[in-house]
Amino acid sequence: MPALILDRLSFTWPDGSVGLRELSGAFGERRTGLVGRNGAGKSTLLRLAAGELVPTTGRIVADGDVAYLPQKLTLDTGMRVAELLGIAAPLDAVRAIEAGDVEPARFDEVGDDWDVEARAHAALAEAGLAPDMLDRRVGELSGGEAMLAALTGIRLGGAPITLLDEPTNNLDRDARARVYDLVRGWRGALIVVSHDLALLELMDETAELYDGALSVFGGPYSQWRAALEADQEAARQAEVDARKSLAKEKRQRIEAETKLARRQRYAKTDYENLRRPKVIMKLKAGEAQVSAGKLRGEVREKEREARAALDLAERRVRDDDAIRLDLPDPAVAAGRRIATISDGDRDWVVQGPERVALIGPNGAGKTRLLESLLRGEGASRLHTERVGYLPQRIDGLDDAASAFDTVQAAAPRVPSAQLRNSLARFLIRGAAADRPIASLSGGERFRVAIARLLLADPPPQLLVLDEPTNNLDIATAEQLLAALRAFRGAVLIVSHDDAFLRRLEPDLTLELRDGALAEVALTP
Repeated sequence: MPALILDRLSFTWPDGSVGLRELSGAFGERRTGLVGRNGAGKSTLLRLAAGELVPTTGRIVADGDVAYLPQKLTLDTGMRVAELLGIAAPLDAVRAIEAGDVEPARFDEVGDDWDVEARAHAALAEAGLAPDMLDRRVGELSGGEAMLAALTGIRLGGAPITLLDEPTNNLDRDARARVYDLVRGWRGALIVVSHDLALLELMDETAELYDGALSVFGGPYSQWRAALEADQEAARQAEVDARKSLAKEKRQRIEAETKLARRQRYAKTDYENLRRPKVIMKLKAGEAQVSAGKLRGEVREKEREARAALDLAERRVRDDDAIRLDLPDPAVAAGRRIATISDGDRDWVVQGPERVALIGPNGAGKTRLLESLLRGEGASRLHTERVGYLPQRIDGLDDAASAFDTVQAAAPRVPSAQLRNSLARFLIRGAAADRPIASLSGGERFRVAIARLLLADPPPQLLVLDEPTNNLDIATAEQLLAALRAFRGAVLIVSHDDAFLRRLEPDLTLELRDGALAEVALTP
């Protein structure tokens, strides 16, 4: 039996925009990676399944309780970890009884859960967390520790269905590795929304929300992607063949019409010149009209069938909107010094079109190092003024300005028409380019920020990017990767996404830990 069934599920937001429309499908009792473009409705679907939102029409049928971990984990910082795990009441009762409290209410709170502390310690240890964490406050935890503790609480709760929305977002490499370990041993149905390719490879099946429909593939992301690409290659070839077939049928129809017109002219000439008896010519004319009508019908039917086949083939080929990033050439010579990165004891010089990755655990100070470099403070320093910076939080945009004005301010000499064409390549088209930033979605704001950075005139010689893939769907991250690989300037990037960094193939990887930098190799 499926763990979760969607029956003609629709949801409309209060402003009238449609989140999901007539969505049907099912999730099995397995680990499922739910993928799709930003805005496809993945998070909305999880919130509906968790009961946070109520369907406008249709229904969701769950085979048991549902546990949900949202993308933005908002926790009471004063809460004890035991409360986050959902075991505070029985834990406190057991401890009180062990201390001599014999109130009947205490025994009621414990029930059969006498080993609650031992089970909690084991679960925390499995997540790489210390047993003494039970009595710590959530505000004392790092972001990674809070996420791992929340996941541990869900596992202890034992709900048969678990929904996780981007559980590895903003986590450092160590915390991600622990999440992967938890997922490998997960029991029950698990549905994960993520753009983390390493996490998606741990799934038993891949579900995609695309064009308002849900499809499920029996395998992890890489297998699903390979199958999709093979299907799309076949679909594109079928479209080419169907287009050729339609052209052939059109040609044959035109040739047939030409022959029929020629025959009619000959028949008319014979009739006017009385080459045959009129009775015979009228009989022949009637037969010719029947034959011509039949021929016209046949060739038009073949053309109609060919057009229908082409329409079907075109629908199979995806026409996905994707950012097409074509970065300008900043003309950085191979020996040109761009920046010096330093921890005070040792220096690394970035020169020419080098790509440098900066990694390290959360809280190590990677963002502070970038900001001190940009401000000209500390030991690190810039050797160029042409620097483009994309911070981790896209909060430096003027909400009152339009997308066009925002980008034009970075490229004042570029003609308006050319700039609008360039913006369209970032999927900021038509009226959207003139809307205020405040009215744009999160994905649109990111595209405006990256467009302002990449379309600047003159182009930057150094791109400084702080966790640029955190909120990107997989397709857009692919486009960004291709653009950075083709960029002829220098790139300095902070990221916890090892899969993205490995494919970027940095010339240098520096790890910041305990205030010191060290040159390291990315693990395969």
